[in-house]
Amino acid sequence: MSVNFRDAMSSSIRYWEPGRLIYNGVLLLVVGGWFIAGWPTSRDALSVDLALGLFILAVLANVAYCAVYLPDLALQFSTFRDSWLRWRWALLTLGTLFAAVVTHFFAQGMFGPVTPSM
Repeated sequence: MSVNFRDAMSSSIRYWEPGRLIYNGVLLLVVGGWFIAGWPTSRDALSVDLALGLFILAVLANVAYCAVYLPDLALQFSTFRDSWLRWRWALLTLGTLFAAVVTHFFAQGMFGPVTPSM
C-alpha cells in the first residue's frame, strides 16, 4: 500500500501526541519523586530560578520528544510500514525510559540530599 505524506503525518500525530502525555507524566513522576525524597532540603531549593530552570528543561524534553517524528515518518515510507505501525510502541517505551534516566540525574542534582564533600 502506498502512503502519501499527509496520511503518514496524520498517523504520526495521532500516535505520538497522546504518547507525549505518557512521556511527560513519567518525567513529572521522576521529578516529583526526587522532590519528595529530598524533603526538606528540596523545599529550601524552591526559587524563581529553579522554576525557570525546570521550565527550560521541560521545553527541551519536549523538543527531544519531537525527534521521534523523523524515524517514524521514514519507516512509514519504507517497505516495513505495516510492521512499524505495530511496533512503534517499543520506541515510545525506550525513549521514555531513556528520558526518565536523564531526568533522574537532573532531578537528583536539584533535589537530592546534599552530601558533605571531604
